[in-house]
Amino acid sequence: MNQPNHHQIATYLTDYALSELVKYVMEDTGCSIEQAMERVYNSPLMTALQDEEGELYVQSPAYLYELMQADGANVSAPSSSAARS
Repeated sequence: MNQPNHHQIATYLTDYALSELVKYVMEDTGCSIEQAMERVYNSPLMTALQDEEGELYVQSPAYLYELMQADGANVSAPSSSAARS
């Protein structure tokens, strides 16, 4: 069986994180999936997350969501988001 390479792992983890970030935005703001995707994909975090050398993709989606909020990605979340893991 072939082992996945670094790029495949990075892509998988990034896709997973993006999926979770969209869910968090929808839960916290009550917006549609399209609006949540727009907020996530247009956030400053997106560029950093896609940089495989930076390896930000290895962080938990909850941590990434906190970073996204700190970057001012137009997301307001209740304190319950801190309990995500």
